[in-house]
Amino acid sequence: MEQSIVGSLINFRGLVYSPINEQGVVFLFGRVLEDLNLYIEEIRIKYPDCVARRYTGKGWERVYIEFEFKASAFISHDHDPSECNIIVCWENDLSKEDKKKLPGIEIIELSTLIDELENKPIDEPDKSDQKSVYDLQHHYKTRNVSKNIQKFYEKLNKGILEIDENIFNKYAKTAVTYYSPERTFVYLKFRKTVMNLHVYRNKANIQGVKPVKYHENWGNISIKNEVDLKTAIVAIKKSHNQIKRAIAENINTGWYAITPKEKLSWKKADESEEDSE
Repeated sequence: MEQSIVGSLINFRGLVYSPINEQGVVFLFGRVLEDLNLYIEEIRIKYPDCVARRYTGKGWERVYIEFEFKASAFISHDHDPSECNIIVCWENDLSKEDKKKLPGIEIIELSTLIDELENKPIDEPDKSDQKSVYDLQHHYKTRNVSKNIQKFYEKLNKGILEIDENIFNKYAKTAVTYYSPERTFVYLKFRKTVMNLHVYRNKANIQGVKPVKYHENWGNISIKNEVDLKTAIVAIKKSHNQIKRAIAENINTGWYAITPKEKLSWKKADESEEDSE
């Protein structure tokens, strides 16, 4: 009988178990391309493994990607860092000394990334073929957002996009996300009379941003009036600086990068809040 060894149960977008080799990483990467704002030009058998294009806010920039099960294999395989932009791996096990050997290379750790993404369960073909499109009006209608908050959002959105010409946003089912452009640094959720924002702060103290006990790298901003709005735009400018710094230092920036899942009480709090509305 053939032996079968699998990883941990993840049940993510058609992949039942976590990758245990590089081939699994390649498959999973293909399932999250849209979320990473990438499309593929080539998958190759020579180094680097993949030639892709990433949306930067102004257009599509070519990037070179190497797949590894563990990021440290990039070093043990003696790859030339000058020929690669991104390492996509299941586990980022690079030490501080290893990171110094890879200046300018971005690490995408899929094991943490997938916890931050919306899962799309496999369903019967006649059901899964029906795709929902989320846009700004979806959020306004779903949350019965007041006209006043809609006006504040127009100003906020303009203010964020003016911070850097490469910043762009995307509308998901439950939130509006802003990209730096490499990473998400603002999550915005609408309520009827308020906008709630999670912003990346990289442990820095940013005026107007309240630290949260469940994640040391992120904080909260609520916008109800013009004063809140002006404070938020200044804070988000500083957040953008922090996300760029984190990328340069290869720091994992997502919700799940540091804090264990079982301690992320914000998910239950959000669900409870939504159920009560």
